[in-house]
Amino acid sequence: MTLNLLEKITLGISGLTAIGIGGMITFTPHVFYASYGITLGENPSLLSELRAPAAGLTTLGILMLLGIWRSAWAHLAVAATLVVFLAFPTGRFIGLAVDGMPSFGIIAALILEIAIAVLSLFAFRNRLFPSATKP
Repeated sequence: MTLNLLEKITLGISGLTAIGIGGMITFTPHVFYASYGITLGENPSLLSELRAPAAGLTTLGILMLLGIWRSAWAHLAVAATLVVFLAFPTGRFIGLAVDGMPSFGIIAALILEIAIAVLSLFAFRNRLFPSATKP
């Protein structure tokens, strides 16, 4: 699969964002969550439950970046980008509805995630909806 420049830029933004967030949570969860005003404490079970999906997010970010340079990985990279950056805002919206308003930092993260989701849908629209783009 050959990617155009916008698709490569989108995978780059998505990949770097996922690696940055996932890596921070995996290796420095206290620092990351403190930036949101959340104090984690030292519960090993809680920290493990945070680190495990964060390592997955980091791995998906690496996959997104690999898709830029390895055409055989491009389909997986696009799928990873869409799954991550459509699921995160969805989960946050559920949290808003069920739990109420979170901190400003969480809302800022939601806005970033929506922006990347919109960029991804726009960049990959011809791949997602091929019949809609044909005359």
